Amino acid sequence: MPPTQSESVIKNIIREIEQECASYGEVASDTLIAFMVKAVVLDPSNGFNMDRTLIKSDVEKLVKSEIITCAQEVKLMTKQLGALLEQLKMNVSSKTAIPTSQVFPIFIALSHLWIGFQDETVLIGILSNLTTNLERFLGTHEILFPEEAIQDLLREVTVKTDMYRLKEHMEERVHLVDFRKQEWLFPETTANFDKLLIQYRGFCGYTLATTDGLLLPGNPAIGILKHKEKYYTFNSRSAAYSFAENPEHYINLITEKAKKNAELIQLLELHQQFETLIPCSEIKVITKHIKPITKSETGTQTDTHILPPTIVRSYDWNEWELRRKAIKLANLRQKVTHSVQTDLSHMRRENYSQVYPTRNAATQSMREGSTAVPRPQIYIAGLRGGQTKTTYGVKVNLTRAVDET
Repeated sequence: MPPTQSESVIKNIIREIEQECASYGEVASDTLIAFMVKAVVLDPSNGFNMDRTLIKSDVEKLVKSEIITCAQEVKLMTKQLGALLEQLKMNVSSKTAIPTSQVFPIFIALSHLWIGFQDETVLIGILSNLTTNLERFLGTHEILFPEEAIQDLLREVTVKTDMYRLKEHMEERVHLVDFRKQEWLFPETTANFDKLLIQYRGFCGYTLATTDGLLLPGNPAIGILKHKEKYYTFNSRSAAYSFAENPEHYINLITEKAKKNAELIQLLELHQQFETLIPCSEIKVITKHIKPITKSETGTQTDTHILPPTIVRSYDWNEWELRRKAIKLANLRQKVTHSVQTDLSHMRRENYSQVYPTRNAATQSMREGSTAVPRPQIYIAGLRGGQTKTTYGVKVNLTRAVDET
């Protein structure tokens, strides 16, 4: 089955499980269901084959690991229960009175075991419902996608397994001369090469970032990139070259994908990039939960006067002031208003007068006349000099007389 198709099948399984849980009155989040399904499907130790159509045996493998773990836990608790009951029987066998310090811890341990049995019962019920829901989906899947139709679609397509991809690029290696500033590790030059902690659980970081979450195992023989004390593998030399040109860009892309698909945080072990998240296996050990530090700018604004003022200006709390006002009003009731009039003001009224302002006047004669005096015309000759060293100037007045004008 191609990776994109298998991813689509897993998403359909997750959606079907959520709908079935809702029909039985149980609420299960998409993140929890996706993590359970993907963690089992993508774990190579479970033997789930991603290169063929999903069948009934695959459904059994989806819940096989969880059921085995549950059975082992129940077996261990059963042994602990028998040991505690035997110890309690020995302490209480022939005694009429027993100190509390001897039996109380045993009863506490028995209560914890009883709670554990109840949890395992709930888990077995969930796994049973999960198996039932997956079988219903498989029946629908076989009807919609029969084996003949899928074989026709894959007739001219080469289905590559993970081992085939590793062998295909086994001869490709990164050339150190192409990267002067990057550090690459190879099996023959690195001690404890097989014990290096590879990021993303050994999957190719470039393929994971550039595709829709496609998980292809990296090939350490091509070369392991060391970037900020972390190690990355790739499925081909071209992917290694592209990732090494700008590692931070592809790391940020993977982080954004993990934010949208929370199950990738556990699957790819991205807890260092999400420090506020704690795996379920570590919650029992941690006594104080780490809370994320959130900061935000806030502001409030209120009106100066939300309600209209109800202040009574005439109110006075002073008793003596009220008495003074009362006495003043009482005195006014006994007073009479008098008016006087003089001889000059008798039968007089206010008078008003109105005038018209003068206007500007102008006159004009029949003709215009003017006088003029002659312009003075005086010239000086001989300023340019002559044959003698001394210059002699002659002043000539050519101004006309007044009577000649």
